[in-house]
Amino acid sequence: MFKFIGQRILFLIPILLVVSFIVFAILRLSPIDPAFAYLTQSQIPPTQEALEIAREELGLNLPFYQQYGIWLKNILHLDFGISYVTKRPVLEDILYYLPTTLNLAFLSMIVVVIFGIALGVLGAIKKDTIIDRGLGVFAFIAVSTPSFWLGFLLIYGFTLKLGILSPYKDFSPTSYILPVITLSLMSIAINMRLMRVSFLEHQSQRSVLYAYARGLSQYTIHKHILKNSILPIVTSLGMHFGELLGGAVIVEILFGMPGFGRYAVGAIYSHDYPVIQAFMLLMVVVFIVLNLLVDIALAYLNPKIRYKEV
Repeated sequence: MFKFIGQRILFLIPILLVVSFIVFAILRLSPIDPAFAYLTQSQIPPTQEALEIAREELGLNLPFYQQYGIWLKNILHLDFGISYVTKRPVLEDILYYLPTTLNLAFLSMIVVVIFGIALGVLGAIKKDTIIDRGLGVFAFIAVSTPSFWLGFLLIYGFTLKLGILSPYKDFSPTSYILPVITLSLMSIAINMRLMRVSFLEHQSQRSVLYAYARGLSQYTIHKHILKNSILPIVTSLGMHFGELLGGAVIVEILFGMPGFGRYAVGAIYSHDYPVIQAFMLLMVVVFIVLNLLVDIALAYLNPKIRYKEV
């Protein structure tokens, strides 16, 4: 198992290097001059002399490969540069805004795991009943409803009409209820249907028929079916956590949450290049790390995978 994990980690090193180069190069292809954006945000007239001084200060007068080398070295030391807007180190801003985004994503993920698996198993057990059909209608509506529109409906119903829940206030637990529902509903529906299909597939296997013939209880049989049918859900949940982090951008703006996604959107409008680079790199790294964790989880649950790879 440790050899399998070591191989996966070593395989990620060249991928991360390629990703970092692409992230750095993409912003250099932008038509907006970083020096011009820096002077604009600093409220300095972008004269030719000021632009040259800014380019020298930001290292933009160096060859491309030297700029990338310096940036990569700084990134390895967790130095993401200075924000053009806040004039603070980007890492300091990230540490301030990121906890809100992570709280939202983790809470949403917990809701997705609980309800996605539970409702999927319920739909499989109650196959072709009114409960199964009702869950199918729910899944169709949930997948078809855009998150931003759902958020507006929740704010209108629970905040403006009923006055029960506020969109967001002072990091209180109740402030996360509406954002979590908005962010997690679509993922619940997708994983619920995937869980239902996987459970029914394993329920029809011959080993289950033998288990019934041996007189095992239905609870014991369903527990073993659930264990075997959880593998595709692990892969799906790993990908959905990355999607939840990405979707948090819209939810944070909609509910006025001071999260990293909202901060990054503001940086895009302001052409705050250090923040944009940090955001892009962190999102890609999150997806890569999630893929690694999914591979490890699958190898742990299914030994055939790690033995085959090693």
